[in-house]
Amino acid sequence: MDRKLMISAVTKFLLGLVMLGLLIFLPAGTMAFAQGWIFMAVLFVPMFIIGVVLALKSPELLRKRLNSKEQETTQKGVVISSMLMFLGGFITAGLSFRFGWLRLPMWVSVTAAVIFLIGYAMYAEVLRENEYLSRTVEVQEEQKVIDTGLYGVIRHPMYTATILMFCSAPLVLGSVISFVIFLAYPVIIVTRIGNEEKVLEQGLKGYTDYKKKVKYRLMPFVW
Repeated sequence: MDRKLMISAVTKFLLGLVMLGLLIFLPAGTMAFAQGWIFMAVLFVPMFIIGVVLALKSPELLRKRLNSKEQETTQKGVVISSMLMFLGGFITAGLSFRFGWLRLPMWVSVTAAVIFLIGYAMYAEVLRENEYLSRTVEVQEEQKVIDTGLYGVIRHPMYTATILMFCSAPLVLGSVISFVIFLAYPVIIVTRIGNEEKVLEQGLKGYTDYKKKVKYRLMPFVW
């Protein structure tokens, strides 16, 4: 097992755990924020499990998922927009709890948590199907077009999974205002896909034919 890879993975996991906790619970003004803990659980428990599985069975894919340095100018803008959205959305969720701004009942949070986990399961399946699933937009050496499984239905199942996850996240946290902020995420993803498909068409053999075969990007019969 690659010790350097494991140290990097554990460090990023713990850093993400601490940072998100601070973003949610500091604005909330208390640790007694049940919906905050539910969200932390549905996000980080599956993340830990997936990380362990990748470390044992597909360390190279784990290495790709840990790399977040985009080379494309458009994608750098997408990353910045996403970071601003996450910061605004999570901080607002904490403040909404603290000051009682448009709070949602617990049953909505529990339902949203189930939807979040469904999205996570879809994300895990995409990781299983696609060994080239880099976190950044790039064409890798010897990369091939994946056109089976979820990729036989839509061209970007990973983005569909993350839209499910991050649009349900503010509902898990019980914040209507945060949900409105997170509605920017599908728009950000559409921008990312536009640039990504140009890169893939130019550098990935067979991708143009794949686009003709699988017409829908994110949702069958819609787009």
